[in-house]
Amino acid sequence: MFYPNNFQQATSIEEIRHFIDDNKLAFVYISRTNCGVCHAVRPQVQEMLEEFPAIKAIQANADDIPEVAGEFTVFTVPALLLFVEGKEMIREARFVVMDELHHQFQRITDNF
Repeated sequence: MFYPNNFQQATSIEEIRHFIDDNKLAFVYISRTNCGVCHAVRPQVQEMLEEFPAIKAIQANADDIPEVAGEFTVFTVPALLLFVEGKEMIREARFVVMDELHHQFQRITDNF
């Protein structure tokens, strides 16, 4: 399934920094090419983000942008980070409970 309104593909760490600075609600999805969990979680997150148009999303492949792991202290993928006005508010990694993530997104967007 293709979701055209989310998951811009990052090509550099600078692009990710600008994305976070430019969007009040910025979601960063960090994955790797050969990560099976990443490929399973991504479409679920994309579908969920359709409910939250205020959250803008970008994906970073840690194989293509190795410095992303150090920049955001990521030890495992997928890593899902939500920044509110430049501050990290949500961090989930590897095995993500979608209902809990949805609840967190709802709480933040309701109060924003």
